[in-house]
Amino acid sequence: MNRYNQTPIFRNTNLSVANLGVEYYGTTTYPEIPLDNNDIYVITEFGDRLDVLAQQFYKNSKYYWVIASANAENMSFDSLSIPPGTQLRIPVGIGSILSSFNNANRI
Repeated sequence: MNRYNQTPIFRNTNLSVANLGVEYYGTTTYPEIPLDNNDIYVITEFGDRLDVLAQQFYKNSKYYWVIASANAENMSFDSLSIPPGTQLRIPVGIGSILSSFNNANRI
């Protein structure tokens, strides 16, 4: 899984910034995910990972970032693993979340 496969790649055209033609990744913007009364709450167990939970709830492991964004206060952002016993909010309404993401990133 390549987490950068949908991140736009640009080429520098400004001599004042760096060498011409140097490639760089664009910034990915993640939407704010509002609370919903229908959100699901889970307590993690040993071995739980964000990508596995995304596959379980959204049928797509690439949506791990939705769960991470909704639970930013519980995330370390350097791993997909979550400590056992952590309460996580699994947002519902994945369609509107993905639409907000796509609009913010022009995908």
